[in-house]
Amino acid sequence: MSTDRNRCASTTPIGRVVDFFETLSPSSLHRIGDIYAVDARFTDPFNEVQGTSAIARVFEHMFATTEAPRFAVMDTLGDDAQGFVTWTFHFRSVGFGARDWTIRGASHLAFDQHGRIHVHRDYWDAAQEFYERWPLLGALLRAIKRRIRA
Repeated sequence: MSTDRNRCASTTPIGRVVDFFETLSPSSLHRIGDIYAVDARFTDPFNEVQGTSAIARVFEHMFATTEAPRFAVMDTLGDDAQGFVTWTFHFRSVGFGARDWTIRGASHLAFDQHGRIHVHRDYWDAAQEFYERWPLLGALLRAIKRRIRA
């Protein structure tokens, strides 16, 4: 199992995933079938979809609703059957009150016999990383957190 992000060769399933996400752009979405199995499942705090077309729509939506989105992979751990990736997602929100965002998370990936992702589950704290940063909603969530904190 590899734990050193820099040694993660792009010839391994997890290495190909890292390369794909760190270079993800609207023009690279056509390669999604090289990374995901046709019937792959993708889950994050906002989406639960199945199939490469549905997964591509999640990323198309990301590009349509944010400016300069990019993933930076911090660490990897995995083998040919599964992997775990920690990452930082950077983007700029659009519209009124546009600002820069950084979201930290992790992905658990399960690979099929061809080294393509067949299960992709993202783990990140939507409350802490996203909702708490909104003016009114954030104040309410922070107050609730203070009240239940040990």
